[in-house]
Amino acid sequence: MQVSITEGFAPYGDYKTWYRVTGDLASGKPPLIVAHGGPGCTHDYVDSFKDIAATGRAVVHYDQVGNGKSTHLPEKGGDFWTVAFFKAELHNLIDHLGIRSGYCLLGQSWGGMLGAEFAVDRPEGLKALIIANSPAAMVTWISEANRLRDELPADVQATLLRHEQAETTGSAEYKAATDVFNERHVCRVVPMPPEVKRTFDAIDADPTVYHTMNGPNEFHVIGTMKDWSIVGRLSTISVPTLLISGRYDEATEACVMPYSQEIPDVRWRIFEESSHMPHVEERAACMAEVSAFLDEKAS
Repeated sequence: MQVSITEGFAPYGDYKTWYRVTGDLASGKPPLIVAHGGPGCTHDYVDSFKDIAATGRAVVHYDQVGNGKSTHLPEKGGDFWTVAFFKAELHNLIDHLGIRSGYCLLGQSWGGMLGAEFAVDRPEGLKALIIANSPAAMVTWISEANRLRDELPADVQATLLRHEQAETTGSAEYKAATDVFNERHVCRVVPMPPEVKRTFDAIDADPTVYHTMNGPNEFHVIGTMKDWSIVGRLSTISVPTLLISGRYDEATEACVMPYSQEIPDVRWRIFEESSHMPHVEERAACMAEVSAFLDEKAS
């Protein structure tokens, strides 16, 4: 089946949000919007969710402002890059596409955190929510990441610590050490798939958002999001919700648990052969899970 693909830009104040629609927004099924992670990644590494368009449901990818094909603002600081800014951008995209009457939202990693922040407001038109590989509180994410880090080879741990103390986290040696962690807990497909590499390369080219909100890597979190939490606020989410995580995920079960405990209508699927990217590591199974959930809850 031939699926149409259209691209465009949604004006967002003085900025532009790039988006791509795979499939027909008027197909009758509420379209699926995919929010990428980071903060500071691009749509590339979550590109596989376009597979869902084969079920007759349009899939919308977009690059959040500051990233990818959207407006870059390397001069902006921590007071600019906020959850509120990205929530407003998502609302703006929904209205630009003319889908306010009905849509579904999938957020991966930081995108799931954003999706939860979006959903607790009970926004008009939201039919279903998918939170993939996301922590509910950064304090848990940090503690779990450091627990996983303690399981790395001793020489890798020593290299990481040495560069963090010397504030030389931009060095090639430090990056090589973080790759050891990433190959265990971020994406276990080695070598890294091309679409995932494109996202990592994009962060290297303009790390503004990632470094400001997160920090230099997945476990040395020193950015503005380091104290973020949505624990205690999730009970207001009123739509069916699917949780996704991987058995080797840096978003461990402890990170994901509050979503399962607090959201009223929720189910949780753990992919046994995956870490942080089941949509890459177990692509077919992940797409089947998401498609079945959406067809059940938002047809």
